[in-house]
Amino acid sequence: MGEIIMDLSLLFGQIILMFALMLVGILANKVKFMHEKTASDLTNVLLYIVSPCLIVQSFQKPYSANRIHIFLLLVVGVFLVYIVQIVVSKVLFKGLYDHNLQRIVKYGSIYSNAGFIGIPLASSLFGSTGVFYAVVPLAMFNIFNWTHGVKLFASDSEQNLIEKLKSILFNPNIIALFVGLMIFAFSIRLPSFLNQMVGYISSINTPVSMLVIGNSLANIVFKNFRLDRSLTLSLFLRNLVYPIVTSIIMHVFGVTGVPLATAILMMSCPVGGMVVLFTLQVHGKQEPAITLMAVSTMLSLITIPAVFLFNNLLG
Repeated sequence: MGEIIMDLSLLFGQIILMFALMLVGILANKVKFMHEKTASDLTNVLLYIVSPCLIVQSFQKPYSANRIHIFLLLVVGVFLVYIVQIVVSKVLFKGLYDHNLQRIVKYGSIYSNAGFIGIPLASSLFGSTGVFYAVVPLAMFNIFNWTHGVKLFASDSEQNLIEKLKSILFNPNIIALFVGLMIFAFSIRLPSFLNQMVGYISSINTPVSMLVIGNSLANIVFKNFRLDRSLTLSLFLRNLVYPIVTSIIMHVFGVTGVPLATAILMMSCPVGGMVVLFTLQVHGKQEPAITLMAVSTMLSLITIPAVFLFNNLLG
């Protein structure tokens, strides 16, 4: 039991640190140091420059057949988790008459903020090894998000399959995944100068990600919060049920240690900010999306440790 308490205290400490960094982002917003354009530019830098560098850096490890085996188990396991999430959410929310609310709660229950919160947490708790295994849930998120996720918000227009495939294959994070796999498989060492440059860029991921999230939270008008039954159910699924499903599936596949903890951590992250962006893109009412993201993020301070407690008891 002592080991469980120690692990949870370390995790809780890191989450508290993340929230402290978010508070700095809130403060920066309130004193007008960060504006909408600044946050948008920083988001693009994080998604398309910093995150790919972090992924490439995490693969600079000696080749190991055991690592590849675990990596493949994670691929299959996380794929199954997404299928379960999509099917269950479709069944539970199919009766909603408000089309805008239906797609928000479906998306919010399935897709987390793994890139902005999960990767920094994995890096802080488990170093480059954590990021190495975190790449699997991140890649699966990109694949499902830019196919199923986009379709949820674009049912009224014809989807171009070629364009969707391009958006996945040419996403810098997916490119970084393939580059990283080549580096790992052939034990390639980056030149010292390039390695140092990638390391410097990667190091800003955690603080800048939290500043951007804090800035987003600062823009929320709390008087607009309305938590109805469907939003509450979506929160329950995203923050507790689906992470627990992840833990169970990973145990069935025999995944243990850092790979197990990393997979659960990534799938336990709160509702992703993309739900707000997609809602705005189709000119839908954004208040339910903002409420879902904000409440889920705040609840994650409690729910992530709770999921890990369940996982420790399960194992």
